Amino acid sequence: MKIGFDHQKYLQLQNKYIRERIERFGNKLYLEFGGKLFDDFHASRVLPGFESNAKIKLLLELKDIAEIIFAISAPAIEHNKIRADIGITYEMDVLRLIESFTALGLPINSVVITQYTDQSSAHIFSNKLQMRGIKTYFHSLTKGYPTEVDTILSDEGYGANPYIETTRPLVVVTAPGPGAGKLATCLSQIYHENKRGVAAGYAKFETFPIWNLPLKHPVNLAYEAATADLRDVNMIDPYHLEKYGITTVNYNRDIEAFPIIKTVLCRVLGEDLYYSPTDMGVNMAGYAIIDDEAVRQASCQEIIRRYFRALCDAKQGLVEHDIPARIEMTMQQLGLREEDREVVPVARAKQEQRQVPAVAFQLPDGRITTGRASDLMSAPASGVINAIKALADIADPLLLLSRVVLDPIISLRQNILKVHDSALSLADVLTALSLCAATSPVVSLAVHQLSNLRGCEVHCTVIMDPADEAVLRQLGVNVTCDPVFAEKAIYDK
Repeated sequence: MKIGFDHQKYLQLQNKYIRERIERFGNKLYLEFGGKLFDDFHASRVLPGFESNAKIKLLLELKDIAEIIFAISAPAIEHNKIRADIGITYEMDVLRLIESFTALGLPINSVVITQYTDQSSAHIFSNKLQMRGIKTYFHSLTKGYPTEVDTILSDEGYGANPYIETTRPLVVVTAPGPGAGKLATCLSQIYHENKRGVAAGYAKFETFPIWNLPLKHPVNLAYEAATADLRDVNMIDPYHLEKYGITTVNYNRDIEAFPIIKTVLCRVLGEDLYYSPTDMGVNMAGYAIIDDEAVRQASCQEIIRRYFRALCDAKQGLVEHDIPARIEMTMQQLGLREEDREVVPVARAKQEQRQVPAVAFQLPDGRITTGRASDLMSAPASGVINAIKALADIADPLLLLSRVVLDPIISLRQNILKVHDSALSLADVLTALSLCAATSPVVSLAVHQLSNLRGCEVHCTVIMDPADEAVLRQLGVNVTCDPVFAEKAIYDK
């Protein structure tokens, strides 16, 4: 993929701008930190050149002045809310982030459990954290929010929340996903700081939408597609346009929340600090785009991927059925079709030819290889084998795995584990390949190509088994599927 984003320039600009914002507020800033901290694959896909862990690198540059508060809502804990891109709960993601941050030397202040209404699951999670030496706090729903400002700014409102002791100039408030209560945590803390004589400030760091790109730029439309289930809508910031006469882009939730944020900050700090939602932001990503056409093309591909994901989620009852239609409207605005994703027609042609589920892999050099389901292995497993053979320039007729190796695994699945479907999963096949690589130079050559699959495009003609999809996700490929359930009879032939 052609590079369209200057990662180093972005880090330099972002670091400088955040430090300037801290100074503006007398050396105490609560920074609402949105988006994914690790593995921000959406950003790296729509802004080719953006590194998926860029935000972590930014925090490492600020770690001398920063400390981190994690926010997670009690309802998210209670309902085992899943972070779809990596397939783990928000609760587990908080633990993962704490462990990763600690290993990097980033100072963790605490975890605040928001929207708390005495959920037992929240207590269990709090105990789990405290047993690991992590301070936890409970914040209830704010009385009077959002209209009764006098109540919000009283001992019954923000004052009812416990104060979180902080010691550093920059307090980063982040979360595993949206709706965690980051904003409420920041405002509650600013209220408490003011009561203690500290005029702490607030700012928001969110990569998307990019405020200084046009409203209908594919990068911003890709953000709408990514958040279609949240029903986020990008909008012209009316407050910024009225105040400065400059057109900027924000999204509906920030624009809707701005009047109350402005009022609260003005009442607490005694002066108007921000005149628009755009004023609150510190995002510099738009200034690091170096090839607009490259990011446009990358964003169009992401919108198509998001459309397929929404179709499959709707088919499985995971999202409302109008969500794919919302993304389809975005595709129509840009003149995009399903077939503009090059692996789609190839995979479908393979299925039509063999009458079994099929996959297509687009390799880094643009070649497209295929795989199909059989009684021996799943379509993704077959697809990976054919892809790494192509990358290693191994002749197609040469088998990497013999039945001598595979039959014992099939026997184990059928006779010991009592698995009805004997076809080997992708994990099974990768394990077998790894074992054979120890004695076969040819297999070893192929296995060493697995890392070169990262960033490849893959399409499957049926909804993929979750276990196979999880392994492909670990390999770093971009997977889409047709919204069709696999017929087991096809695999059993």
